[in-house]
Amino acid sequence: MKFITEIWHPNVAKNGDVCISILHEPGEDKFGYEKPEERWLPIHTVETIMISVISMLADPNSDSPANVDAAKEWREDPNGEFKRKVARCVRKSQEMAFD
Repeated sequence: MKFITEIWHPNVAKNGDVCISILHEPGEDKFGYEKPEERWLPIHTVETIMISVISMLADPNSDSPANVDAAKEWREDPNGEFKRKVARCVRKSQEMAFD
């Protein structure tokens, strides 16, 4: 899964790739962060994936970031520079939607 507009979030890579367990290939995690049952399973539906993404957006996991810089800002000052960058991304996305 990928965001096609810019987003500033600990669990979204700078290229827009979403990094959550439910989307990772099935099997063992070579880094030991995820249990096999937390990774992709064929029982997942679009609904379960969307619920997971919405949950991730609302509650970032800065312990396993795809964007280390965003994770650092989220941990150190979530209402400062992190929030400003998120707001800038939202404005930019809104402008693109109405162009």
